[in-house]
Amino acid sequence: MTTKNLCAVLKGKGDLCLENRPVPVPLPNEVLIAVHTVGICGSDIHLWKHGGIGNFTIQNPIVLGHESSGVVVKTGSLVKHLKPDLYWKLNQRKHLLISNFNEKLPSNVSLEEGSLMEPLAVAVHACRRAEITAGKSVLICGAGAIGLVNLLTCKAMGATKICITDISEKRLEIAKTLGATHQICVKDVDTKTAAEQIKSKLGGSPDVTLECSGAEVSLRLAIKVAKSGGVVMMVGLGASEITIPIIEATVREVDIKGIYRYANCFPIALELVSSGAINVKPIITNLFHIEDVHKAFETAQLGTDGAIKVLVRCQLT
Repeated sequence: MTTKNLCAVLKGKGDLCLENRPVPVPLPNEVLIAVHTVGICGSDIHLWKHGGIGNFTIQNPIVLGHESSGVVVKTGSLVKHLKPDLYWKLNQRKHLLISNFNEKLPSNVSLEEGSLMEPLAVAVHACRRAEITAGKSVLICGAGAIGLVNLLTCKAMGATKICITDISEKRLEIAKTLGATHQICVKDVDTKTAAEQIKSKLGGSPDVTLECSGAEVSLRLAIKVAKSGGVVMMVGLGASEITIPIIEATVREVDIKGIYRYANCFPIALELVSSGAINVKPIITNLFHIEDVHKAFETAQLGTDGAIKVLVRCQLT
């Protein structure tokens, strides 16, 4: 297959296709990037399977892929701090970005690792808003990609007592190798029992809970098990309206916080990886070429063979 700019385009619920699109020309303050690697995010799966996520619904066809890394191939006339790489190829997917929205990868960070800087920035933002510090006990609900980068970030910020929950034993095994001190499978476990198990493992209620699954039952558990005066950080996105035990949070002064992506966190994420404080490589479990994007999405959705972070290589075979 030969093309100049093959893109994965979502036209509506369940309607994912590959489409050739014109290579854009950068405006004065933009750069043209040859995208190398893209990670499939949980929000991409929601858009594909449900036609939307949260309050956002697909109204027009969109090109998927916001966890990306690549090489600058052309710059606008006003861009002075970035220069094209002389070794770029014409048969890669092209993407326009405002120049100030780009972060240069350090020489010891690969393009595959670079595609994980976006979800890692989410974790940095969540952990900073939750005020994760040394000595605090942490519960992480959900051992998917976002849960695991939050685990890594918690450890980098000094947390030493971290319990993580999930319905998949395989994901919990990966969490253990990444440094989770306790792992609990909550598949077919009621909220009261799960809360008791968490308290037993941590020696009491967690100071901070990072809810990374977006599941209603998981958020209810997070609030129920939270320490009085503790924090529940909503990281995962699920249904736009859910039922939670709000009085439980009110009378025990549990702070429920949310995040929206990140704010000025990319440089921190890059420093954490380039310095060796965080290793994201074990989270990368699957790599597909863009021609196999449907299989990539199916693998990411089903978690086939313990899939965590599925990457799509945009260079053509």
